[in-house]
Amino acid sequence: MPTTIAVIGDRDEVSRPHAATEASLRHAADHAGIELKFEWLPTESLDADDVEQRLSRFDGHWIAPGSPYRSLNGALRAIRFARERDRPLIGTCGGFQHAVLEFARDVLGLTDAQHAEYDPYASVLFVTPLACSLVGKTMPVRLKPGSRVASILQADKIAARYYCNFGLNPAFRDRLETAGLRIVGEDEQGEARIVELSGHQFFVATLFLPQFDSTPDRPHPLIAAFVRVAADS
Repeated sequence: MPTTIAVIGDRDEVSRPHAATEASLRHAADHAGIELKFEWLPTESLDADDVEQRLSRFDGHWIAPGSPYRSLNGALRAIRFARERDRPLIGTCGGFQHAVLEFARDVLGLTDAQHAEYDPYASVLFVTPLACSLVGKTMPVRLKPGSRVASILQADKIAARYYCNFGLNPAFRDRLETAGLRIVGEDEQGEARIVELSGHQFFVATLFLPQFDSTPDRPHPLIAAFVRVAADS
């Protein structure tokens, strides 16, 4: 039986991040000798009543870049499903932003938490514009010693490639960490760039795009780890 991955997002044929997402999954699977199939699930399709049945068919879930999604609710439902059911999940760029937003609403109880890309005037802006755009930039990220991500990457600092303009509102980072969503990667100013969920078999989200640094000979370690866990789940 092949390992199956749901890519949650609204696929754009000309999107470089989307093409890199697909390629990086192939790199990881081929390098490990894993038979893998992936399927894009448009966010609007996850507004349906049978959303759990749709998501249960997959061994792992990738919350793809490309926000704002056509359905914010659909994306958040997919993240909640993976988090509550202990299903392997990776989120990149917009996937990071929505992973922290889902946690704010469904774990912290901030039901009116919002992403500024959808509503810049919301009362509780959990995801806010970055001080400067990171689109096309490569920046250093410090990894937290002892974290799962640091163990996977075998490093205490990496260079990361970005494609985003929004990130976690720093005012809420302590509440996230207290509730179990740990910030395990920071930029040089201490801003959150990677989160991982304590006690979950694999729940990692990066504000940068590791798929941009994946090749057939050297799959990105985070994506390779995600695929392996999905294959074993």
